[in-house]
Amino acid sequence: MRQFITPSELPKWVPGELLRSSEGLGWNGVGLRAYRYEPLDVPVPGMVDFMIVSYKRGSTRMERRFEGRWTRTHCHPGDISLLTRSQESHWHWTGEIEVAHAYLSDSLVSKVAADVLERPIADVRLHDLLQTKDAVVSSIIDTIAQEAGSCAVGGALYVEALSTQLAVHLLRNYACVSYREPAHQGGLPQALCRRLVEYIETRLHEGITLEDLAGMSGMGTWTLGRRFRQSFGKAPHAYIMELRVLRARRLLSQGAMPVKAIASACGFADQAHMTRVMNCRLGVTPAALRRQGTA
Repeated sequence: MRQFITPSELPKWVPGELLRSSEGLGWNGVGLRAYRYEPLDVPVPGMVDFMIVSYKRGSTRMERRFEGRWTRTHCHPGDISLLTRSQESHWHWTGEIEVAHAYLSDSLVSKVAADVLERPIADVRLHDLLQTKDAVVSSIIDTIAQEAGSCAVGGALYVEALSTQLAVHLLRNYACVSYREPAHQGGLPQALCRRLVEYIETRLHEGITLEDLAGMSGMGTWTLGRRFRQSFGKAPHAYIMELRVLRARRLLSQGAMPVKAIASACGFADQAHMTRVMNCRLGVTPAALRRQGTA
């Protein structure tokens, strides 16, 4: 099995002076590392992440071998290079340069692709692009780099939004996508519906999120939400709440567990939350249901 390197391991193959890093900032699916490089001639193993190189200072002749073919150009401040994940490459440049590397994880890009394209994704690959100008990409990377050098409130959430925007832009302009299966025009396959119901029922006492369901389904959140409604006739949140109410009603009628324990076992925030929901949906309080069940 091939082993791919992480961004933090890249300096073993491409030595340079680290100027800035997002390491330790708690970002999810995106990273930033800025370097100052002397002229180099280096082979680079495949990386676990997609890498976007933004050139900041210095101009240089740049050569890269990608799938056995050399590309030659000149790179200047404002240019960008793209390198798809898991792709071995060989780089050679002749001048001193400063660059910012933005890294996007496969899981983030695939999730965004599934949302945008509304299909389960098998693979995403970026085009072999050594030099181009793209004001959108450059601006996003500049902003991400600024966040890597600050401790502003909400930085991780802000960068998550920026990384999603960057992934969408790359998918629209510089990517080739392959799919796991043909697109479904209607609801979810029956086998997946059964797995979702089992997943929800076994975790009903936990805080189940749409992201959890999308992750186990291999879809984006928007796609799963739409197709879930087509299959179940209601949104995931409404379906989960319905199951919680049904379980709570059954447990209350049995009369064995304390009401507070039932609220916890059914995934309600607390006993008061369960009372409000059941009164709204059933027109009766948990205490009244218990009395009915034990009468």
